Amino acid sequence: MAGSSYGKLFQITTWGESHGRALGVVIDGCPSGLPLSEDDIQAFLDRRKPGRTKISTPRKEDDKVEILSGVFEGRTTGTPISLIVTNTSQRSTDYGEIANYYRPGHADYTFDQKYGFRDYRGGGRSSGRETIGRVAAGAIASKLLSTLGIRLTAYTRSIGPITIDEKNFDVQAILDTPTCMPDRKASEKAEAYLADCMKSFDSAGGIIECKIEGCPAGIGEPVFDKLDAELSKAIMSIGAVKAVEIGDGTQTALHRGSENNDAFRMQDGRVTKATNHAGGILGGISDGSAILLRAYVKPTPSIFSKQQTVNKQGEDIEITIKGRHDPVIVPRAVVVVESMAAIALLDAMLVNMGARVENLHKIYGK
Repeated sequence: MAGSSYGKLFQITTWGESHGRALGVVIDGCPSGLPLSEDDIQAFLDRRKPGRTKISTPRKEDDKVEILSGVFEGRTTGTPISLIVTNTSQRSTDYGEIANYYRPGHADYTFDQKYGFRDYRGGGRSSGRETIGRVAAGAIASKLLSTLGIRLTAYTRSIGPITIDEKNFDVQAILDTPTCMPDRKASEKAEAYLADCMKSFDSAGGIIECKIEGCPAGIGEPVFDKLDAELSKAIMSIGAVKAVEIGDGTQTALHRGSENNDAFRMQDGRVTKATNHAGGILGGISDGSAILLRAYVKPTPSIFSKQQTVNKQGEDIEITIKGRHDPVIVPRAVVVVESMAAIALLDAMLVNMGARVENLHKIYGK
């Protein structure tokens, strides 16, 4: 199976299935000397694990991570870091009947067309549990970026028709509310909306916003490997994400050039911008201002309403999906978006070290 690896220098390879014995990730290219413990990684995994709130799947998993390699005496060694999380709450019998039909909104049909065979237990590699490896790797990338003064903050911007009010922005609320919204009032409204969705055996989608602060200017390549292109690829690789925006995104198509351009100015002896419509990236290269991106997440496809589909015999049938499913994917995907953004940015920064001769002289010059 191709396509389970991401990155050039900071490269991650995820492995495992939702109902297999375990899932994990191998990270290659992490520099040596970074202080790292299982607690550092567990803090990220706890933000995505199931069963924490009334609006997440009741599947109970501790999602405890174990470091198998690449760390010695509390520091990374520069060799591949292998991480594993054991599955402990599989109920594969819930999925037995779907082996013979295709669930609407899922990858069942496309997997069968590609491989002629699929692991139907909870979606296999297409399950949201695959993101465990991404989040574990993202914890490491985020910690390394933090040593460089770079901070990533992801949160739920909206669920269904409920959107946060920037005036009520509270960073702590991202961790405190079940919706991961930084606006407690909006979170209460979103929870009520989700309660209505669950009563009608339906689900909801939403928008995740991620802000990257402290990124220096000059990161990213000007042609195919633009920073916004790399970030978009990383975020779009998350199963439920259907669109990505940078800065003003689709709204720029409605603006005039005089409205869209960010004026440059000097502040405290350095170049800054009066506005940030570009979202911190110009010509595929970071401009030193905050990078702002949005991920648009589809509604959970596993709903308990009756749906129309076809079976492997080519017959039209009606189904009712069983199992344990989130009424909304967005809150648990917040840390996944943050993690993939961190991985993409760190990889771009490592690649960028070879952009100037003086960088080589700083490391190898005599």
